[in-house]
Amino acid sequence: MKTTLKLEELMMLVLGIYLFSLLDYAWWWFLVLILTPDIGMVGYLFGNKAGAFSYNLFHHKGVALLVYLTGIYFSLPLCQLIGVILFSHSALDRMLGYGLKYDKGFKFTHLGEIGK
Repeated sequence: MKTTLKLEELMMLVLGIYLFSLLDYAWWWFLVLILTPDIGMVGYLFGNKAGAFSYNLFHHKGVALLVYLTGIYFSLPLCQLIGVILFSHSALDRMLGYGLKYDKGFKFTHLGEIGK
């Protein structure tokens, strides 16, 4: 099952790359921006609860889709770009085993404990 889930996330990452290709941005922007959603980890400076909230906000695929679809609806390419980056990054993280965080600590995720 673990392999199936990783393949599913890989396909979502491929979808994100495809959606990026539809935008009018140079490819190097994707490479530069793909790790920016990890800024959500800064919340952990204020404790586990704040850290989990901020991390999950930047890594929630529902939020990513909402931002992307808002960009589509209002014809805002920058909003579309942000949504694609958030979605692609989340898929990449989940493919690598980094899930949404519980407020017990950074290593406790919906995919299991990191490092086990």
